[in-house]
Amino acid sequence: MSEVRFDDRVVIVTGAGNGLGKSHALAFAKRGAKVVVNDLGGSAHGEGASTTAAQTVVNEIKAMGGEAVANYDSVTDGDKIVQCALDNFGKIDVVVNNAGILRDVSFHKMTDADWDLVYNVHVKGAYKVTHAAWPHMRDKQYGRVIFTASAAGIYGNFGQANYSMAKLALHGFSQTLALEGKKYNITSNTIAPIAGSRLTATIMPPQILEQLKPEFVSPLVLKLASEGHTETSGLYEVGAGWIGKLRWNRTLGHGFPISAELTPEQINEKWSVITDFSKSSHPGSGQEALMQIMQNLQNK
Repeated sequence: MSEVRFDDRVVIVTGAGNGLGKSHALAFAKRGAKVVVNDLGGSAHGEGASTTAAQTVVNEIKAMGGEAVANYDSVTDGDKIVQCALDNFGKIDVVVNNAGILRDVSFHKMTDADWDLVYNVHVKGAYKVTHAAWPHMRDKQYGRVIFTASAAGIYGNFGQANYSMAKLALHGFSQTLALEGKKYNITSNTIAPIAGSRLTATIMPPQILEQLKPEFVSPLVLKLASEGHTETSGLYEVGAGWIGKLRWNRTLGHGFPISAELTPEQINEKWSVITDFSKSSHPGSGQEALMQIMQNLQNK
């Protein structure tokens, strides 16, 4: 099998000063990519700023003979991050939206700041960086975009209403970019990783964190970002050496006649059928999902 390489490719990794982002940046550089190592240098809760984290990763890349430049802008200033790539390397091929923070608190105690800061970093930040890179990818008819979701976004997690909101939003964002980018040879995929990092250090015991190495996640990111990978709109859970792909699963449901009034009592009567997953379908698009519903217009 041919080696996955990124020679002459320019890659932006946001939040690359620590954890997963650092692992991604190093992995890309080892395989020939020119890397923009972006990190504001703030805390895991979105406070403060420093140039140390990003510059340390750049120094490490250069020490092993790679090419990289540090960028210290907030992801909400995504145009500056993309301009950094253009100024230093002349183009942009891959965007890995990895930057993130936590503001964990139960919903009834959550403040507007808790909600807005998480939204701004995860969702608005990913939008700003990707939106700035998008026209350059379209013009070259090549691009690879990776979004970082979470199990919290897929399944929910107590105390993380803001984080869960943001993480599932990114997958919806990615699915639409996959549709719009397809004819321009731009793919967009989402990972939901589990790995030891500043963000998981507060919710997992140290002995588990030590084994959940970010290096178990980065190879999938490189696979999805490679030129040979043309699948798009996927969602992948990854961690501890395990990788799986997720898809929507829908019961076959029940169609009621549209020629008569539909009542809650009728729905109660058929509830066991409506919620029965022993037989199910897997709509792959909005059109596929709508088709089965529209067919019920003939049920009179």
